[in-house]
Amino acid sequence: MDFTFTEEQQAAAEAARAVLSGVAPDAVPSPALVPGAVAEDFDRALWRRLAGSGLPGLMVPEEDGGAGLGPIALCLVLREAGKVLARVPLLETSAAALVLRTYGTAGPGRLLPAIGRGELVVTVAASGRTGHDGAELAVTARPDGRAHWLLDGLQTAVPWAQGADRVLLPAHTAEGRAVLALVPPDRPGVTLADQVSTSGERYAQVALESVRVREDELITADGAWEWLRGLLATGTCALALGLGEAAAAMTGAYTSKREQFGFPIATFQAVAVQAADRYIDLRSMEATLWQAAWRLESGAPGPLPVAADIAVAKVWAAEGVRRVVQTAQHLHGGFGADTDYALHRYHAWAKQLELSLGPAAAHEEALGDLLAAHPPNG
Repeated sequence: MDFTFTEEQQAAAEAARAVLSGVAPDAVPSPALVPGAVAEDFDRALWRRLAGSGLPGLMVPEEDGGAGLGPIALCLVLREAGKVLARVPLLETSAAALVLRTYGTAGPGRLLPAIGRGELVVTVAASGRTGHDGAELAVTARPDGRAHWLLDGLQTAVPWAQGADRVLLPAHTAEGRAVLALVPPDRPGVTLADQVSTSGERYAQVALESVRVREDELITADGAWEWLRGLLATGTCALALGLGEAAAAMTGAYTSKREQFGFPIATFQAVAVQAADRYIDLRSMEATLWQAAWRLESGAPGPLPVAADIAVAKVWAAEGVRRVVQTAQHLHGGFGADTDYALHRYHAWAKQLELSLGPAAAHEEALGDLLAAHPPNG
């Protein structure tokens, strides 16, 4: 078996590393010091640099000016973005591009060239009404005439919706079938209400009241929403891995310099044991991430559906990143809570990623259901 990444995948990671190398995680006000969002919009300057390197086009087909890559390359790039807390909708826009490429028709597909150039920003509503129930259940879609549909409902915690050109949101028909709709935020009947994430970013509650969408703004293929949600969860795991690796590196650098009794505290057994445990967490997060991304990209069969691999990866990402940042705070002592030092920002982002698309307990329950539905032979 060959576990190495392809040249194209490695090149995508290197390009992301080059663009993101100068990003400062503390370039915006601390979420601990401001009552609302840390900024009105995502980092547009960084988004332009990413677009200049072709990174928003990774998932766009080659015939539309993109690279035609898949979930593995996206996760490699997101891992780098997580290390610097990059404030850009790269996961959402890339996931939307990939689902348009995989399941879309000619109507939605016409947006792919603009997405690839970074000119069209797409966010995804994946939290539903409460964050605990299926997001597709929060919005109804009913036909209205020959070529239009009407959407009614509410989606909460939509990242950067105020600055997006389209919101890709799931809905359900009267027959219970899940569909995806591409809705401009300024479409009549759409109302945005400000929300603030745990990490201090500006999110939105998106309310829809008889919002008219054309048939060519819908993706009706079976399995499109489930596949998109799985990709978003896997991408969240990649962000968590990068964040955890950065927090661990900060902790290693600090404990190597901080001395007690004339010795660096990194040489103390209690510190070394905690650091080793967190190293195991990170490697487990990495292994389960690549398993899930590989299953998504290859479509390879397995004893359980790909949703099981995604659930395992999200369990490790949620619990692992929480343990990593908690240990980082502990080993930094009071210095870790200093708002002039970036570590507290990693803690806030880690909590956001831990709970995004369901905490560990929700994915453990989903994994149990899958195991019950697919018992081993014999």
